[in-house]
Amino acid sequence: MPVLIYVLAPTTYRLKSYRSIVTTISHNPLTSSLHDVLDETSVYHRKYLLQVLTKDSVTVSVDAVVYYRVHNATISIANVENAHHSTRLLAQTTLRNTMGTRPLHEILSERETISGNMQLSLDEATEAWGIKVERVEIKDVRLPVQLQRAMAAEAEAAREARAKVIAAEGEQKASRALREASEVIGDSPAALQLRYLQTLNTISAEKNSTIVFPLPIDLLTYFLKAKEES
Repeated sequence: MPVLIYVLAPTTYRLKSYRSIVTTISHNPLTSSLHDVLDETSVYHRKYLLQVLTKDSVTVSVDAVVYYRVHNATISIANVENAHHSTRLLAQTTLRNTMGTRPLHEILSERETISGNMQLSLDEATEAWGIKVERVEIKDVRLPVQLQRAMAAEAEAAREARAKVIAAEGEQKASRALREASEVIGDSPAALQLRYLQTLNTISAEKNSTIVFPLPIDLLTYFLKAKEES
């Protein structure tokens, strides 16, 4: 029996082969049948939540959405038995294969790049089915709880290591400054005496109690000599 297919631009099939595009929806139910196909103006989406194994043998849950539409209803009927079902299966397989060829750190850091590559691959593969893949979005990548804990511990260890390096660099700079200061003081005895007086002044400013320090004899000699010269 001849089959009449009505879409936006109706298409006639006879003996399971393409005949022509018709311009009316009238048909003889005794000699033909009416077959509905999907509207070319609609955009469809399919959500996926898959368990995939990455290249570095980590099992993750990937939440993805594929948006597509029928851009040629005629060839979507002529070239494939069920364009929607085939597109969904292909998207699922492509998602698994793509994730399986990448290590975990790339999947986490390059989701937009992976989505774009998947969109191009799916769009090219479904062109012969009259399908246009508009967009692929990887919504979320969920890690196992144990892996999350391990990554958190690793991040904490890395932070502690960086803190120790910063502290060590600070100690190194401080020791270098002390060495330079000691060299300056060693070259100038007067600088040592001035530093001593500065320390006394600092201590007296911080506390109200009276503190008695022995005055170095060389400092006393220095002041007496300065007084005699004046």
